[in-house]
Amino acid sequence: MSEIKYKDHGLTIEKIKKILPHRYPFLLVDRVVSVQEGKGSHTKEGRVVEAIKNVTINEDFFNGHFPENPIMPGVLILEAMAQVGALANHSPDDPDLEFMIASVNNAKFRRPVVPGDQLLLRGEILKEKGKIKLIGCSAKVDGVLVAEAEVMAVAQPVKN
Repeated sequence: MSEIKYKDHGLTIEKIKKILPHRYPFLLVDRVVSVQEGKGSHTKEGRVVEAIKNVTINEDFFNGHFPENPIMPGVLILEAMAQVGALANHSPDDPDLEFMIASVNNAKFRRPVVPGDQLLLRGEILKEKGKIKLIGCSAKVDGVLVAEAEVMAVAQPVKN
């Protein structure tokens, strides 16, 4: 597998916004740090994207989750991991794709994520069959695994 480092992979925040339809407050990827190509040109299996989400006290969800003990909701950590999975599914020559979660399996949340943490998110295309993708996702803070899941998603061309 070849690895493309941060400055070489071309996934700036502007390009991330062209790939992902999410916008504030639901765009949960701040920067892509690496892209590793997978098994070959005919498949995306094995493709890995790592990205960063900076968690700040200014996030809207901290107003209610929880004001005296702010913790990032697990469902948003899962969403951030799935967004990185969608980025792992993207190739520059792809048409515009909708990437929708179909199921989540083996989700585990190992420790709270709090303001000041920086999530290192990883999405790897484990299997693909047509438009169905199985993505292995994880999130780490300071090298410690805080969450993981397998996300099954459907990637299909956007209907205009």
